[in-house]
Amino acid sequence: MTTWPAVLFALLAAASNALATVLQRRAARTVPLSAGLRLGLLVDLLHRAVWLGGMLAVVAAACFQALALSQGALSVVQPLFVLELPLALLIGRVLLGGRIPRSGWVGVALLVVGLGSALAAAAPTLGTTHAPFDRWVPALAVCAAVIVTAVGAALRRGAGGVRAACFAGATAVGYALTAAMLKDATHAWQTGGPAAFFSTWQTYGFALTGVLAIFLLENAMQSGPLTASQPVLTLGDALLSLSLGVTLFDERVRTGWWLLPEAVGVALVLWGAVLLSRVALARDLTGAQDEAPAAVREGTEPGPADI
Repeated sequence: MTTWPAVLFALLAAASNALATVLQRRAARTVPLSAGLRLGLLVDLLHRAVWLGGMLAVVAAACFQALALSQGALSVVQPLFVLELPLALLIGRVLLGGRIPRSGWVGVALLVVGLGSALAAAAPTLGTTHAPFDRWVPALAVCAAVIVTAVGAALRRGAGGVRAACFAGATAVGYALTAAMLKDATHAWQTGGPAAFFSTWQTYGFALTGVLAIFLLENAMQSGPLTASQPVLTLGDALLSLSLGVTLFDERVRTGWWLLPEAVGVALVLWGAVLLSRVALARDLTGAQDEAPAAVREGTEPGPADI
């Protein structure tokens, strides 16, 4: 399995990400709305302590994630990040107000129980802390092909659930790949210090891939309902991280009859993610847009016949 510090750091990273989401959403509510890009937005936000607090939480999350990956298996650390949304809901309820309906609490319970049972059944081994370059080549090629295919499929569809799910799938690949490269980069830091960290390609790879993943996530949120994108992102990131852990770092999971409780756990996580994505507070935190009538999406007022 993995060491308990890795689990602790992963949970702290998920909590920091959740706090960052809530603080940045609260800061965004205090700036004037704009129909287009506004260069002064960043200046406005820089004058708000709550936004700066959110950015500090992002930095803390990155540090906690690096510590977790240096201590434990990728196939354990990254799936724990599915707890970010329920943690954001709980923090958002306190800082932003709003309420979590009964279905939301059920979703939180299902997600936690499903994640715990799936990881307990899989029991991933620690594996190695560094992946040889000959393993990275096919992994990068496959991940790049999946991202390009998913983005291409999204661009061929209009706004809606399918487009959002395709962008979310590409985002999940980006998140998993970022974590894998971050794990290798932390190994360079541990063995060679800052000089090795800043001279290895994985450091710049996870930085670029992380930015790409954020960009894809924004497109997923704007393309369709959260109920289409969040389940794909939640499960996709966890399953792809497990796959990369096995193929790159020699991590192992139990198979045979253990696949049954693992599948049940995955199904519970999926069910919980769907329920949570329907909570109004979750849509507010992510900035996701619900499907709206065509007249509203096009910025026109509904006519008398539409009322």
